[in-house]
Amino acid sequence: MPDMSLKKVRMPEQDPEIRSGNFKEVALGYDDEMAVSEANRCLHCKTRPCVAGCPVNVQIPEFIKLVSQGDFEGAYAKIRETNSLPAICGRVCPQESQCEQLCVRGKKGEPVGIGRLERFVADWYMANRENVVNAVERNGKKVAVIGSGPAGLTCAGDLAKKGYEVTIFEAFHVPGGVLMYGIPEFRLPKALVQKEIESVRSLGVKIMTNMVIGKVLSLAELEEEGYQAIFIGSGAGLPSFMGIPGENLNGVYSANEFLTRINLMKAYKFPEYDTPVRVTESVAVIGGGNVAMDAARCARRLGAKNVYIVYRRSEAEMPARLEEVHHAREEGIIFKLLTNPTRIIGTDDGWVKGMECIEMELGEPDASGRRRPVAKKGSEHMLDVQTVVVAIGQSPNPLIKSTTPGLETHKWGGIIVEEETGSTSLDGVYAGGDAVTGAATVILAMGAGKKAAKAIDEYLSNEE
Repeated sequence: MPDMSLKKVRMPEQDPEIRSGNFKEVALGYDDEMAVSEANRCLHCKTRPCVAGCPVNVQIPEFIKLVSQGDFEGAYAKIRETNSLPAICGRVCPQESQCEQLCVRGKKGEPVGIGRLERFVADWYMANRENVVNAVERNGKKVAVIGSGPAGLTCAGDLAKKGYEVTIFEAFHVPGGVLMYGIPEFRLPKALVQKEIESVRSLGVKIMTNMVIGKVLSLAELEEEGYQAIFIGSGAGLPSFMGIPGENLNGVYSANEFLTRINLMKAYKFPEYDTPVRVTESVAVIGGGNVAMDAARCARRLGAKNVYIVYRRSEAEMPARLEEVHHAREEGIIFKLLTNPTRIIGTDDGWVKGMECIEMELGEPDASGRRRPVAKKGSEHMLDVQTVVVAIGQSPNPLIKSTTPGLETHKWGGIIVEEETGSTSLDGVYAGGDAVTGAATVILAMGAGKKAAKAIDEYLSNEE
């Protein structure tokens, strides 16, 4: 009989006062007993609604049943049938708006902790088993993948399993894309990311770093080198700014630069790693998404006493995951909601000394469906900060578009693709993830990579 407890088995966490001073992982994960107990809450519905909510089609009831039986190795094998990066997905997927949102147990109480169980299974396997890869006969066809983020890794892994010779071209010196430069160590340990990448490499995928496609090689040159299909998964690394006075002052960062310095270049270990980040006593982070929460929580860990999230709408409209908002509040982040910056004030020598803001109120819904913020006259006020991080979104870098004649993009930079296949305006060229959608979630990027791999396989098979 299923365990009909209305609440998930609690996930152990670091104490907020302790964790706000270190970069160790916040959530500590289930042990064997906790995992089996949580797995026993699953009803194993015949309709399996949770699977419909998973962008990579993990067979959720099946793997959870194996966990309930104590067969953790079998559960891992079941997940890996469709998901190449389970340890990552178990940590950063927004399960609450995907698989767990559709869980029947959520109608009366909390849904089954699907993400927590996926994380447990992946961590258990990494700790207790060697990665075993079945040999695949190569078909002699070459595919190039641009970008080693979640979309690129998924596409490359799926194609390698089908026998293709896949090479990933990564612009940075370390593979992983947003998994390495965008998500903090306390949410996603980098050693774990590299282990997941090694599991993709073990399939025969080659990864070439420091390869800025559009600079080092063009798409046309990749085709000349014998690549019969190309997948563009280059992400969205071009930061957006507000266009307000003072954004060019010293002490103003884009969230991309701030997080890349901290995560990929290990500024949090300065001076052991020679990549400093200037974090002052008071820091303002502009934005309300997951990236804003990450930046604010990093600033807190780097020693800032007062860290403000400055967001022009209310908490109800905030796009960040509830878990991230909850953790940020626990760690002492101060939320300045219904507040919008109007200018950043500088010192005589060009550094930030404050930010002028205005209070907002919510009006009628805009095109996004969220209520439009409207400024309150006479509510201008100063926020005493010396560092500002702008986290209001990012778009795809135009480098590939500018060096690839015929590649059609939206005005805002996203590559235009056919929805079902990820095919672009160029024959044999596919795209997916943030390069197409703009900044989105890891699991949606993985879903796009999986879809494109299937389409590339069909394209090259038909060509034959």
